[in-house]
Amino acid sequence: MRTGVRPLVVVLSLALFSGCQGNRDQLLADLQSPRPEVRAHAVKSLAKQGNAEDLVLFSRAAKDMASIVRGEAAAALGESQDPRVVDLLGELLEDADEDVQGRAAMALAKVKNDKAKAYLTLQYGRRGRKTRQIIVQALKTANVPGAMAESVAAESKAIWDRNLLALNEGTLPERVGAAEELGKSGRPEAINRLLPLVRDSQVVMAAAAVRGLGDAGDRRAVPAILLLLDESFPDLREASIGALRKLQDPSSVQKLQAVAVEKSAVSALATDAIAALPRTPETEKALCTIAIEGARKEAIDAARAMRTKGCPLEPIIESLSRNSGVESGLQAVIGLGPSAQGALPKVLPLLTSSDSVQRMLAVEAVAAIGDASAAPALQKLYEQELKAIEGPRQDWVTAALPQVYGSGFDPSAPAAESEDSQGHKDGAKGSKQVQLFERVRALNAQRAREAGRVLVQPRVPTELYDDVEPLSLQPLAAVLRALGAVKAPGALELLKGYAGDPNVTLRTAGLVGLARLGPEGVEAAKGGMYEAERDLQKALAEALAQQGEAGQAVLVSMLPQFASEKLVLLDALNQFGAPASASEALQAVVREGGAEAVLAASVLGRLKAKDAVPTLSKALDEPASVARREVLLALGEIGDTQAAEVVARDLYHDQPEVRFAAASALQKIGTPAQGEALDALKSDYYRRVRDAASAALAKNGTAAEGAR
Repeated sequence: MRTGVRPLVVVLSLALFSGCQGNRDQLLADLQSPRPEVRAHAVKSLAKQGNAEDLVLFSRAAKDMASIVRGEAAAALGESQDPRVVDLLGELLEDADEDVQGRAAMALAKVKNDKAKAYLTLQYGRRGRKTRQIIVQALKTANVPGAMAESVAAESKAIWDRNLLALNEGTLPERVGAAEELGKSGRPEAINRLLPLVRDSQVVMAAAAVRGLGDAGDRRAVPAILLLLDESFPDLREASIGALRKLQDPSSVQKLQAVAVEKSAVSALATDAIAALPRTPETEKALCTIAIEGARKEAIDAARAMRTKGCPLEPIIESLSRNSGVESGLQAVIGLGPSAQGALPKVLPLLTSSDSVQRMLAVEAVAAIGDASAAPALQKLYEQELKAIEGPRQDWVTAALPQVYGSGFDPSAPAAESEDSQGHKDGAKGSKQVQLFERVRALNAQRAREAGRVLVQPRVPTELYDDVEPLSLQPLAAVLRALGAVKAPGALELLKGYAGDPNVTLRTAGLVGLARLGPEGVEAAKGGMYEAERDLQKALAEALAQQGEAGQAVLVSMLPQFASEKLVLLDALNQFGAPASASEALQAVVREGGAEAVLAASVLGRLKAKDAVPTLSKALDEPASVARREVLLALGEIGDTQAAEVVARDLYHDQPEVRFAAASALQKIGTPAQGEALDALKSDYYRRVRDAASAALAKNGTAAEGAR
């Protein structure tokens, strides 16, 4: 029997070998298949067989046109653990496809030599978030201690060396960019290198050094920057003001105030810089001084910044008592608003001033104060302004104009038919073009109806020609807005009449005035949001948002009905607030993506809408989202610990502003699970990222100790 078994074993072995050989031959043939998935399966199957001679096949597959094949080739090369494949895997780590990059990274981890580790560390600073995360995982697999910290430190060193080389040896544009980037590092050495450059003979270079010092966040640079405010170069002064704003040094207030009241091109920037500084008696005094002595825009902005706390009224009343100071005093009252109530007795007589500028400023001041006692004076002024324009506004064509455009006059219709060199019209081409435009318009209208959206239509003109210049209507428009602000008796019916006025200036004023009358006026004015004029839409949206929940709710209800005009609604809600009920509508905007999602996410963050956490978290799955930074900050404001894991993924992001947002969000969310990644970011090149990571670690460490 034993003699019979041996031949049987030999026969079975030969049969098995023959079967395997046949399978291998088929796999080798599949490598030539025109279908990428077949080639990829062949590479994967051959890798499982572990034949050393197949290495050349995998190397060839690594150059395949299909990413799925290159990915399998990378995995197969890694399984070989052959040091000769490291360079090829290094090339695959730079592949255009992120999945191939990830598989190449994990393959290099299996080789486990210094060269493979060097490739991984080098490419960390050159790849996107997904690949960076896999590289850290690969280094951990290769038992590299402090994998992420080492990668972040290597990236930081590479950026520093590159910028330092550009600063020392580059062309002027390269040196300018390098100076700004070196400043963002916040390193003491960067500050020492940039300080001498603020006096560079090239103004553009000096301005770049100043911007870099502002980003560095070291107040040692303040004295040198303050001296530059005396220069005559606008670009250099603008850069200096921006840097001082970032450095937040109270010692810069006096110098900034001098720039703010000089009524130059950079005065507005200086005013904004003072308003952004921490509130101290010095900054408040400076803002109140600018409110009286500054140019109109700067004065109103400075006073508005002090609207909550208010400014001393004595200097303002004294200014209103002098002919030379009337305009300055009125500008301060406009900015201070209701907090300047005590100045109203001095403002009301100015409504009858013979100076049109003073009269118009007085109207705006009365509207800003919003006191009902001013209504009779405003009504009298309204009759006066109306009488002044009645003659020029009389219709010299009494018949009503048609409400439908004639052929060739519709501005939304295609251009007229073209003519050839002999003057013959291409009728067939023109007819096709008209039909095409009609079909597009019909499709757009159908889609809008299905989505429940409203198509904003341009208003058909009701006048052949308006004889009144727009500027001459501004005084009447100001009075209309003021009548709404003081809630004058009979203002509702009066302003409703102007809400349909053919002149856009008066129509805008009528709608804004209606919005200021409260819920009933808001209801009457909301239809104006469907106007085609963007300036009207913006003014009305802001007026509605300023009315509190009633007006804000109207804007929120319109969000699903608008398409590109959503930005006007969202901007108003972002400036003046939104009701808690807005969460669902704002989440829908975030899901749609685009620029609108940026503002929607910011508003959701301020609302602290916990029900929006799943929507915001899902938005982070979109790699090309333009709202990523705002979504992260919103999740931080909401503070739900369920979002910690998804936020932490962006600690690996290749953009520093996104890493900063993720670290800032984790500081507010307060979970210690991401300590390793945050600790690694303490070596980040960018100062803001390092500071945010350190703050998050300090907060989470304190929370963890408290829990223990």
